[in-house]
Order: sequence, then structure tokens, then C-alpha cells
Amino acid sequence: MESWIIALIILAVIIIVLVINAFISMRGVNMLTEEEFGKDLRKVQLIDLREKDKFEHGHIMGARNMPISSFQMKKGGIRKDVPVYLYDQNGRTALRAARMLKKDGHKDLNVLKQGIAKWTGKIKSKNR
Repeated sequence: MESWIIALIILAVIIIVLVINAFISMRGVNMLTEEEFGKDLRKVQLIDLREKDKFEHGHIMGARNMPISSFQMKKGGIRKDVPVYLYDQNGRTALRAARMLKKDGHKDLNVLKQGIAKWTGKIKSKNR
């Protein structure tokens, strides 16, 4: 019976540590609504983290394609003195990329809440 209680306490501690870590990694990353994200896109580094085929199917005008699969290698080309706006399909991958950039010293990091899946603004695609 005591080992069951100890296991439960250990599990609770692990969950608490994971939740705290998630909150800490979110600090310094702005989660923006579509309206907030869409303002002044010409003055930012707009990065689409989806793979090339998804990007070509349709992306936010002015976006640069930097798939998460090669992001680690390409992120050195992102300037630290210009705001960075990241998006993906649903918002999860962009958070991971933002954490990588934060570790590299980037300060102005912004992620589109819910990704391009909920985007209603202008889209550019090869088909149009």
C-alpha cells in the first residue's frame, strides 16, 4: 500500500514539473490572435514552418518557408533585431520553433494562435 502512495506522489511531482516547464518556456513568446498577427506583416520576419508542399498549396502573403524538419539548420538566417512571426498548421510546431529561437537569444517572438488552419486573411498559392 505504501509503495502505491509513493508512486502516486512521484507521478504528481512529475506532472507538476512538466506543467511548470511548459509555462516557463512560454514566457517571452506572444500568442497572437489572427487580428493581432495580421497587423504590420511587412515589418516582420514571417515564417511558415510547414513542409514545402503545404506551403505551396497556400501560405500567408510574404511568408518565408522554413519547414520544422530543417529549422534547426536554417534558423541561423533569422535576424534577432526584427520581430519574428511564426505559424504552422495548428500552432504547436510554431511554439517549439519559438523556444529554439528564444534559446538563441531572440526577443520578439510571436506565434499565430491555432495556426493557419483558422486563418481567414489573404493566402497566396501556386494554384491562384
